[in-house]
Formats: sequence, C-alpha cells, structure tokens
Amino acid sequence: MKIHILYNFQSGPWGGGNQFLRALKNEFEIRDVYEKNLEKANIILFNSYPFGFEWVFNDIIKLKQKNPEKIIIYRLNGPIFLIRGKDKEVDKIIKLFNDLFVDGIVFQSNWCKEQNKKLFRISSKYETVIYNAPDNEIFNREGKKEFNPDRKIKLIATSWSSNWRKGFEIYKFLDENLDFSKYKMTFVGNSPIEFKNIKWIKPVPPEKLARILKEHDIYITASQNDPCSNALIEALSCGLPVVALNDGGHPELVQKGGELFRGKEDIIEKIEKVAKNYQYYQSQIPEFSIRKVVQEYYKFAKKIYQDVQDGKYFLKKVDYLAKINFYKMKLMILKWKIKNKIEAIKRKL
Repeated sequence: MKIHILYNFQSGPWGGGNQFLRALKNEFEIRDVYEKNLEKANIILFNSYPFGFEWVFNDIIKLKQKNPEKIIIYRLNGPIFLIRGKDKEVDKIIKLFNDLFVDGIVFQSNWCKEQNKKLFRISSKYETVIYNAPDNEIFNREGKKEFNPDRKIKLIATSWSSNWRKGFEIYKFLDENLDFSKYKMTFVGNSPIEFKNIKWIKPVPPEKLARILKEHDIYITASQNDPCSNALIEALSCGLPVVALNDGGHPELVQKGGELFRGKEDIIEKIEKVAKNYQYYQSQIPEFSIRKVVQEYYKFAKKIYQDVQDGKYFLKKVDYLAKINFYKMKLMILKWKIKNKIEAIKRKL
C-alpha cells in the first residue's frame, strides 16, 4: 500500500502545515510507503483547503474518474471561519468536497473535530485525531541553552501568518507592558505591527528557527482558534515551556508543559509562574514524534484500505450527481475568490 500527498510543497520559510507535510512525506519515503506518482498510489492524502492552488480539486475528480479505486483521506484543520474570523464559504466548500470524495478524515485535534462537526457537520465513516509533529532532526532539545534565572528571561513568539488573530493584540500588549529590565522577548515571522521593545526577526528557514528557539526560555502563543499549532509544537519539541492562550487546540498540546492564560489580565502572571517553576514545567513537556505520527497515519490508511479489499466499505463514485455537485463546488470557489478581490479593491480605494 502506497501513499501520495496531494499538496503543493514549498521550500524555505513557509507555514507550519507545509513544514509538517514535508516531514511526513520524508518519513513515508524512509519507510518506502510513499509514491511520487499520483496515479500509482493507493491512498491520496489531501490537505485542508489548497489556498491559491485550487487546481488540485480538478486532479481529484480526474483521478477518481480514471481510477475509482483510489482512497481519499482528508487531513483537516479549521474550521477556517474560526481561524480567520471570515471565509465561512471555504468551510462550506470543504464540507461539499468531503461529502463528494473523502473516505476518511484525520482531524488535527479534538477541538478541530468537535468544531467542524458542530458548525459544518463535517464527518466521515472513518475518522481519527492525530496531532502534528515536527521534523525531529531539526526541532529537538540538542543544544538547548540552560535556563539561568539570574539573567534576563528570554521569551519568544513565532508566526508565519501576519493575521491579527495570530495573537498580535497580546504581543502588542507585552511590547508595551512587559518588564524589560527582567525579560527579553523575540518575535520571529511576519507581523502587522512594528515593535518598540520586542526584537523582530523576519521569517527564517526551519534549521535557523530551531537554533533561535533553543536560545530562549519560554514560548508565548496567543493565536486564537488555532486547531493544532505547528509553531507551538516546534517550540515544545525544542524544550521550551509554554504560556498559551486557553483557546483552540492549545490545551491539548501544552498539557502540563506550561500555563494557559485568558488574556491581558493574566498573561504576565502566568509568565512569572512558569519562570519561577521552570524545571518542573520543562520536565512535563509532552513528546511529539514524527515517527509515531507516521505510524498512526499509516495504520489509519491501512484500515480503510483493508476494509475496501474485504468488501466492508465501498468507495465513493463519481456519478452524474457527483459531477453536478463538483461544478457547484467550483462555482462556490469562483464566487468566493471574486468576493475577496472586490473587497481587496475596496480596501485599496
């Protein structure tokens, strides 16, 4: 049984999902279960919504028409509407795509699963929850600087996206209210604001990001409705205790490896609590192993594949009704893109 990841991989600094899928692909290749040729694979892993690369939807219907025996597994995050604070149309497109083609869903967290079901009734006969994991060759504790309470405590936050909902209201608050005689803070990534006291480093490749993380003590994340933050997982894997907004999938990931905060009223208090009990929180950091994640993905795919072989599950077919709904989905995509372009023009004017 071979797996193909239908995704437009990007090199260099990019979003966390891209980095996770690259690590997943690499581990599949090491185990000799990855198939580069889409048509030769038994399992097609499709990732969420392909922003900017909507042509991959066409690849799926063409593939299923030509090779109806292909199994489609959805790696689903979101809901997009909760992450972005807009674009509910995208979740509706995801719902329709799921109903038409998908045989199994990998939700990235329990929160992700619950919200997708609650808000958009997205489900499948085969479902599982598998957290993300980093490339452990890069994001690990090797070379992690020892914590020294007698010097300034080093805080760090990261984000590829500059969306305000990624926590920038809180980062702005820390920039203006943190005691910088006691703390240093670094932000790595794209930001919609200029910082006065926080050191800002533009996006860097994963290897350099890992080195920067290991030079710091505590990781801060204030992203809202984040289903399974790859940035958070990378920091935990580098040995950094976390202070995270009590929202989305953060509690599931942090567990006892840090503290959760509600907002501006208690974040500094939680930072001080972690700093005072640093060794305890660091000892409680959960493990995120890409090797274990790969085993879980393969086991899930194997279950569906075996049920198909045994006649226990019949794959979805591209019949006349499915074709009509597919073109309905493409029309939804077109309307959403036109709407976004009009809104962008209005903002410029």
